[in-house]
Amino acid sequence: MKLYSEWTHFYRLFTPPEEYAAEAAAYRAGFVAAAPHAETLLELGAGAGHNAVHLKRYYRCTLTDLSEGMLDLSRELNPECEHAPGDMRSLRLGREFDLVFVHDAVMYMLSEEDLASAIDTAYAHTAPGGAAIFAPDCFAESFQEDTVCWESGDAVRQLRCTEWSWDPEPGDCWFAVEYAVLLREAGRVSAYHEQQRNGLFPRETWRRLLEGAGYAVELIDRPLDDGAHDQVWLCRRPG
Repeated sequence: MKLYSEWTHFYRLFTPPEEYAAEAAAYRAGFVAAAPHAETLLELGAGAGHNAVHLKRYYRCTLTDLSEGMLDLSRELNPECEHAPGDMRSLRLGREFDLVFVHDAVMYMLSEEDLASAIDTAYAHTAPGGAAIFAPDCFAESFQEDTVCWESGDAVRQLRCTEWSWDPEPGDCWFAVEYAVLLREAGRVSAYHEQQRNGLFPRETWRRLLEGAGYAVELIDRPLDDGAHDQVWLCRRPG
């Protein structure tokens, strides 16, 4: 997606880091419950480091992502954190961490095989007695077609975006997210449309793959807007 390559300088307008605070607090609470003495954390698919800016207060963070452009943004925001490029399906750093965190980048796993590979990567890096959290945007049971419009900007750049999530072929393992974006910079306006494909798996598929990798799993609440919540996976690796 252009947002992760040539348009990375607009990325913080899409999702400002401060908007992650409540969500990150829920992940922190889950980690404390599962591994109260944890010190190190690996994030797979860390993107621009917007979760890490909150979690690094508590853990020594190693942040990985497939996009070098996104890692550059994270380095600006989190210079004290270790950064490493890598694909969550195949990354092997050769060491273990007390905690592993996988946020919405896991949505780019479009097949059960890809999802299983990402889970295996997380397990391989989770120390015995440690924990992992997987936080997909939705499950097959909870997906709903949706349209969101928003605007953002600063003194230099302005953004207007419509995001439309829909399922072209219900019953398969992915859905589409259409982005229609207007970007204004230096008095010039650019427009583009782009489609992302996101993975969509039932909770039972998730449970089977997580437990098959070796985790003991449970669902925990994550806060959404207006007092609502959904659920994410808290996983423990037996010690």
